[in-house]
Amino acid sequence: MASGPLPGFRDFYPPEYSERAFVIQTWRDVACRYAFVEYDGPPLEPLELYTRKSGDEIVAQLYNFTDKGGRDVSLRPEMTPTLARMVAARANALRKPVRWFSVPQLFRYERQQKGRLREHFQLNVDILGEADVTADAELLAVAIDIVRAFGLTRDDVVARVSDRRLWHDRFVGNGVAASQLPQLFAVIDKIERSPRDVTLERLSTMGLGSRAIDEILAFVQRKSVDEFIDAFAGAAGMQDRVRELRRYRAYLQALGVLDFVVVDTTIVRGLAYYTGIVFELFDARGELRAICGGGRYDNLLESLGGVPMPALGFGMGDVVLTELLRARGRLPAAGASLDFWVAGSDEALLPQVMMIATRLRAGGRSVEYALRGQALGRQLKSAAAAGAQRVVIVRPDLVDQGEAVIKTLADGREERVRLDDWLDAA
Repeated sequence: MASGPLPGFRDFYPPEYSERAFVIQTWRDVACRYAFVEYDGPPLEPLELYTRKSGDEIVAQLYNFTDKGGRDVSLRPEMTPTLARMVAARANALRKPVRWFSVPQLFRYERQQKGRLREHFQLNVDILGEADVTADAELLAVAIDIVRAFGLTRDDVVARVSDRRLWHDRFVGNGVAASQLPQLFAVIDKIERSPRDVTLERLSTMGLGSRAIDEILAFVQRKSVDEFIDAFAGAAGMQDRVRELRRYRAYLQALGVLDFVVVDTTIVRGLAYYTGIVFELFDARGELRAICGGGRYDNLLESLGGVPMPALGFGMGDVVLTELLRARGRLPAAGASLDFWVAGSDEALLPQVMMIATRLRAGGRSVEYALRGQALGRQLKSAAAAGAQRVVIVRPDLVDQGEAVIKTLADGREERVRLDDWLDAA
């Protein structure tokens, strides 16, 4: 008999489930405040849906198999291909821009490491059908507002923003060929995790000159949005990007999130389908993996067999976020919270106990009682262990008078009440 879950998978006992529910409910609350609506799709999709987006090499990272109908299928490793399929099916009927979010459980067969498992829950937020930078600002504001909803501040979280087009406009024709950009992005994507001499060797291997390498290393210095604009406002070929960045900055300020944001051109997002502004959220101390990441992917839906439609979105997983919330003391205290325990001093009073519990539950209260006869003292201990706020005590002498005692466990205070009147008001 197995002693635990499969490697990379998790059991959610009630305390851990309570943490997960807290995270997911906060995600939903903020997404709904921004007028995003929730959707979902099947956890099992045709394998082709993922190989068409990422190539056959992704199969090594999937939980894929041939089903009983002879179809090649896979547990979903991400949500974007499903989103593209669903939007394409009803593209003409959907109100634009489409503002959707989902909270799927995703599966990837990959090496376990800190902050990365083989399954996780992930918030996906996407805007489809809007090409303007206003949508980019709105999307980042949702992500930042979510971390703020957990009680995190700019001392806890930083949003690192970039745009692949910045690299094109700054370096293509200025020491870097357009055909070298994918290789350059691969180097830049690993620059923070690589020693400086390794980065220099990789850039030299590309055939770049010392001047271009020096400018690249200077370009990856993190700056505030204002500092970046000032540094490159006069740079040849970058006027369009700087102009858009100024608008982006103004919108982020209007949305109240600019103080979380820095420009970090090392954020290129390893996936080739991103076409514009990209971002990742990190803990400000740099102790964990990225909390979330995303950006604009204007060509992806069409490439997956859908319709031409500008699009952008992000994913925020529960694993790293929960680690950060635990480290900052932002998770709710473990333990159940019960409104009432109903305790009868005599087993013969069980029908009366059940009736009181039923009326309280009908009013939306959470209620528990002993399912077999127990001494009143033991029931009070059970009520405290269950986290009950109050206990309704029923005794034969009280029942005869239509009364009960309400005991508040926090301070031990007791109040004798007319039971019907109290139940009507409870």
